[in-house]
Amino acid sequence: MLGPNWLGAVLFLGVQLQALWPAAAVEVYTSKEVDAVNGTNLRLKCTFSSSSPISQNLSVTWNFQPEDLSSHEPVFYYMKEPYKLSIGRFKERVTWDGNIERYDASIVIWNLQPTDNGTFTCQVKNPPDVTGIVGEVRLRVVQKVRFSEIHFLAVAIGSACVLMIIVVTVVMVCRHRRKKAQEKRIEVSDTELREKENLKTEEKEASPLED
Repeated sequence: MLGPNWLGAVLFLGVQLQALWPAAAVEVYTSKEVDAVNGTNLRLKCTFSSSSPISQNLSVTWNFQPEDLSSHEPVFYYMKEPYKLSIGRFKERVTWDGNIERYDASIVIWNLQPTDNGTFTCQVKNPPDVTGIVGEVRLRVVQKVRFSEIHFLAVAIGSACVLMIIVVTVVMVCRHRRKKAQEKRIEVSDTELREKENLKTEEKEASPLED
């Protein structure tokens, strides 16, 4: 018969192994904040990782919470195939743009409206990995995109490219005109030379007749 000391040692070892064993969980990655222009379409990116292989019962749930912090609203659901909403503000405005095999659970929202301001959540469950942090992205629908440093850089690069094209074009035009002018001068010189030679030839032919 086993003594209590042995049983206590087994229980202690089991607790230690459970602490060392990594908990099954799904990690979800999204952008923290996104700005988008009113009336445009936006891809809300959501990727994930799991310690288990992709399951046939993997599910993706997108929800939305308005800025007034009212109750959550369903946006999109995926399990084996995309399911579109039949009611709500996002009816016929959301399409699946993910690829489960590439651990991508992204969606596209069409025709953004000011009422879409709020927080979107992306939750992925991949049994037995059904726990983990839910991905959140805060959306701000604006009339115009803020002019960030990236836009300044893009404008600067674009301006530099345009200026370079203009300079190259001017140089090529100048070279072409210079070449044409040089060819014209050579042609005039050749014409004058031929006229002089013809004149000398005529003078020589006329000299015997005068004698």
